[in-house]
Amino acid sequence: MKSLLKIFIVPLLALCVAAGCTGTKSNSGKERNFVTVRDGEFYIGDSLYRFVGANFWYGGILGSEKYGDRERLGRELDYLKSIGITNLRVLVGGDGETGIESHISPVLQTAPGVYNDTLLQGLDYFIAELEKRDMNAVLYLNNAWEWSGGYGTYLEWTGHGPAPLPKDGYKEYVDYVSQFVLDDSAKALALNHVRNIVGRTNSITGEPYSQSPAIMSWQIANEPRAFSREGKRALADWLRTTAAAIKEIDPNHLVSTGSEGKYGCEVDLDLWAEIHNYPEIDYANIHIWPYNWNWIDKSTPDGVVADVDSACKYTLAYIDEHYEKMAGAKPIVLEEFGYPRDSMAIAPGSPTTGRDAYYEYVFSIIRDSGKINGSNFWGWGGFAEPAHRTWEPGDDYSGDPAQEDQGLNSVFAADSSTVAVITKMTKALKK
Repeated sequence: MKSLLKIFIVPLLALCVAAGCTGTKSNSGKERNFVTVRDGEFYIGDSLYRFVGANFWYGGILGSEKYGDRERLGRELDYLKSIGITNLRVLVGGDGETGIESHISPVLQTAPGVYNDTLLQGLDYFIAELEKRDMNAVLYLNNAWEWSGGYGTYLEWTGHGPAPLPKDGYKEYVDYVSQFVLDDSAKALALNHVRNIVGRTNSITGEPYSQSPAIMSWQIANEPRAFSREGKRALADWLRTTAAAIKEIDPNHLVSTGSEGKYGCEVDLDLWAEIHNYPEIDYANIHIWPYNWNWIDKSTPDGVVADVDSACKYTLAYIDEHYEKMAGAKPIVLEEFGYPRDSMAIAPGSPTTGRDAYYEYVFSIIRDSGKINGSNFWGWGGFAEPAHRTWEPGDDYSGDPAQEDQGLNSVFAADSSTVAVITKMTKALKK
């Protein structure tokens, strides 16, 4: 009987969601609507859904009683909603041993399938708080980069030896993690994590995650890459297989990849388009990092202000080539874009002249071109007060993960000019 249900019922539910059957009822009998995709656009119920959101990777940690700060979480969510930010991109991870240099702490998955229950309950709490506020989250389940474990930790767990750290060199890291998409055992461990989380029941609400209206999308990984030309086909196959597994467990929610765009596909724009046109993938992702990608002059700290025009030019070109390749078949979300503070400063409230100009330009593209259906800036630092340039245990969490300068790419509540730019855009989307 179970096999028959799997054959007939699950595909019918998926078809219902694709056709716009967006409502279900909670245990309380309250009608809820999920985010869906129709005709190249996002909808909630029958209402078109376009958004300006934020990256808030530490949301689940902040919701934890032991490690987080629930009072701060409530303040952050209330403030974000007050400025029109209701879509948050959040990590569901943290893999490996505790105390590893450059890794986030605490760790969610300490060994394959072994979880810190306090952190899981923190994620439950976070999702329940989003539900109360009619907010949405994109939850990513893996990471190509070392700061939360991800690829490197799964390779360690399958016998590949210690994963390199940033101080060991970029090439050393890439050579190591390029093995992930080619290693069936490592991918199997990652898939088990996906199943464990997607199939979870919320300890706060008593309902399966699959029934939560707060979840917009399950995302396979943060910036998944092959890290080699030889692994490109394996990357595509892994993303499609994982997406299909998520759909089988939870047909109510969208599935996304977390891709940077062509830079996440070994500069192969055709591969990016192929992956995002798979029926198991509901919408397309791109990320844009002008400073990291050398689109501005990095020889002087003043480059972040002086070279904004260059950053804008390359940004438009990157958006255009991906939009033209997708040809309107599916929505595109610019789910990461970041820009440093003036003079590479980190303090909340310090000048953000370059960032404000860049954000204004990105938002003008989203507002006027119709090429981008949603966006999440990187990242929300909110009410954090970073104590050190590099994160140390006990410090406030900000938008920048542990291995990066704390506050450099973060938007704090004290950054009044940037908050004003964001609020102007959220109000424009409501018109």
